[in-house]
Parts: sequence; C-alpha cells; structure tokens
Amino acid sequence: MTHLNGRVALVTGALRGIGLAVAERFLAEGASVVLSDLAAADHADVQAVIGPLGAKASYVSLDVAQEAAWQTAEKAVRAAHGRLDILVNNAGVDGTGPIETMDFALWRRVMSINVDGVFLGIKTCAPLMAETGKSTPGGSSIINISSIMGLVGYADTAPYNASKGAVRLLTKSVAIEFASKRTPIRVNSVHPGFVRTPLLEIGFQKWVDLGMAEKAQDLIDMIAAATPNGRLAESEEIAGAVNYLAGDDSRYCTGSELVIDGGWTAR
Repeated sequence: MTHLNGRVALVTGALRGIGLAVAERFLAEGASVVLSDLAAADHADVQAVIGPLGAKASYVSLDVAQEAAWQTAEKAVRAAHGRLDILVNNAGVDGTGPIETMDFALWRRVMSINVDGVFLGIKTCAPLMAETGKSTPGGSSIINISSIMGLVGYADTAPYNASKGAVRLLTKSVAIEFASKRTPIRVNSVHPGFVRTPLLEIGFQKWVDLGMAEKAQDLIDMIAAATPNGRLAESEEIAGAVNYLAGDDSRYCTGSELVIDGGWTAR
C-alpha cells in the first residue's frame, strides 16, 4: 500500500479514535503525516502515540478554534515539508441535553470547535494546498469529518446536529468555490454513523448521567441493535473511506458526502 507516497497530510484530533486511525492508514500508504491535537508536544500521551508510528509521523499542538494556532501549524508544515497534499478536519466535540436548559456556552464551544475549526483549517491551509495541488493529478484533498448527525436529527443533540450540518454545507460551498476558480483542491465530507471511539463513550456517559440509561453499554447495545448492519463501526473502517478521498482514485470527487453508517440513514 503506497498510493500516498510522497504526499504530506495534516490530521486534526489525531491522538485517538478516527483521527489516529486515519493517521495510521495514511502512514501505511506511504504518506508523511503531521498529527495534531490540543496536548503539548512534550506531553506523555503524545509521545506514547507518536513514538510507535515511525519517522514519517510528527506532531504539532493545535487548538483548532484559534486562528493564530492554525497559522503556527501551517508554518510548521511548510517549514518541515514545503507542501501539504491532504488536510483532514477531524477534531470535534459533542454537546447533549434538552435545548430548553442548555447552557449557551456549551452551544458556542461545540460550534467553535466543530465549525470554526473546519473553516479556519480550510482558510489557513488553502494557499499551501493550492501550490501543492498543481503538481498532483487529482489536486490536493480536504476531507471534513461530519456525521450522519449532519444529515438527520436526533433528540437532545442540537449543537452537534447543527454543527455537523454546517460542516456538510461548508464542504459543498468551498468545493464549488475552488472548482469554479480551478483551484486544485478537492473538498469532500465523510459522514460516519455510530463509531466505537472515546468521544462516543463520553457522549453515552453523559446520557447515562442524564438518566437515559443505567450504563453506557446499554446505549451501545441499543444503537447496535437499531443499526441495519447490527453493530457499531470501528475507526479503521472510517479511515479506509478517508484514505480513498485522499488519493487520486477520487480525483473526480468534490463536494460529495460519503456516508459510512451501516445503513442507518438508508431507512
């Protein structure tokens, strides 16, 4: 597996879950990968993740909701690699609870990370990716991780639904903008269903705390039973789809939404 040989990728929210699985897949495909997350570079968690990944993996601390942090990260990638072929906007948080009692600060936090973070990533990295894309058959590739929650509603998840819906249409808008200007950057969104990740476990625990179940495993079992495929997804399955959008096999895809949900939204 070497279809990303010579390519450089930046993945946000990459220390765990889908982000880490994507980084690992890109490395297996021959890319150099800059992982990013909130933790400082010298944090023990960072070292534990980056160490086993090999020489083509590096790390930059990045708060995706801060424009200055994005500018610093972009400069680091430019200085280290001189190019950026792939940007995966994966960092995200959830927000649950009845809308009537929801704290506005929670709403704003979800929007700042899930939506502002994607906007800032595209805005900041587009110039370098446009330069890089001129020498790549399919151009550079931006992949925004949305959710099936950006396609359908779900009770007590208004901030997350709204933010992932915004990511879906932001993706399409920027894809058309770049294509109409012949900017060599493709922009697509990925919409996972329920994936077995730390974020999902945290979200389910919040529902337990709200009295919606006795334990998180009960919710996992319920969701699995309600999914046509009968199970939750694994992060590696989402990474495979992201890998497709990163390479030249998807060079005619832009503005598309790739749904990976075990049939959840097909009903």
